[in-house]
Amino acid sequence: MNKISSAFVWIIELTKKYSGLMALFGFCTGLFSLWQVEQREQFAQFFAILMVVGWVWLTGEYWLRKGLLKKFGVSLSKDLTSFVTQLLHQESLFFALPFFLAATDWDQPQALFTSLLLLCAVVAVIDPVYNKLLTRRRALFLVYHCFSLFAVLMVVLPLLFFMTTTQSLGLALIISALLSIPSIRPLLAQPGRWRLPVLSLLLVVLVTGIWFGRSLIPAPVLRLNDIQLSQQLDYEQRLPGSTFTELTLSQLQQGVYAYTSVRAPRGLKEQIYHEWVHNGKSVERIRLDISGGREQGYRAWTRKQQFPQHAVGQWKIRVVTDSGQLLGAISFTVTP
Repeated sequence: MNKISSAFVWIIELTKKYSGLMALFGFCTGLFSLWQVEQREQFAQFFAILMVVGWVWLTGEYWLRKGLLKKFGVSLSKDLTSFVTQLLHQESLFFALPFFLAATDWDQPQALFTSLLLLCAVVAVIDPVYNKLLTRRRALFLVYHCFSLFAVLMVVLPLLFFMTTTQSLGLALIISALLSIPSIRPLLAQPGRWRLPVLSLLLVVLVTGIWFGRSLIPAPVLRLNDIQLSQQLDYEQRLPGSTFTELTLSQLQQGVYAYTSVRAPRGLKEQIYHEWVHNGKSVERIRLDISGGREQGYRAWTRKQQFPQHAVGQWKIRVVTDSGQLLGAISFTVTP
């Protein structure tokens, strides 16, 4: 048993020495998983399972250290388990990052979420910032911990269980809040009866804020490959005709096709919407059912023929999920 313990400690110390390479490994596995989603999804699922196993271990780390490991004579120092927590944050954030980078429309507010995710990933790599500024502020660390788990679950749940973005979002919020509760334990050991209700309230506020701000979160496993506007469509080839960016009012009355191609993992069935917006006001949402598995993306379109009497101005078609997460948008102008 001593040999196993020594080998484990040696691996951890080696990982400490090359922590930057471990972050790079996490990013590469994320990139590889993103690519394998449409090639051989079982490889992407394999890395997703590794992420889940890591978080399950972290959740039960205190009881594992006090119980099973102690029974077999294996002792893990607090510093060692703290480093493993940091390592898991690195792996999780850098694993999820490629999915969110690929799904983000950088001209939209959702770029703020992905930028925050990128910042959190960088913090996990910089030891002085992580250890001296983050972990010593336990309330901030709790938020960071919950956010990291939420990000990786948004990727893992659709890959493993083929959940829609709405299902993944809701379940990811619940799981991340519940699995973050063990992180409150060190705070509760300090004096002060107010700590439990305040920290519990902090988790509730965080989860509620993310839910109501879900339109700012990219859908990490969905990607808009193409979006075009046309007044003709080849139904046999499932391709649009000539595109446009401007129409006259008389041309508009002939109708407009909004053509999209959305890429999703195999086995995933999703509802998306084409939201037609006129001068900043939503006038219609048309539902589309898509299926994953096609490398070029699932091709679908809507046709709008009924327009308001005063249709002159700026039009935008927003492609959104059932939960309101933006996949992409395209605009055109109607002149008198």
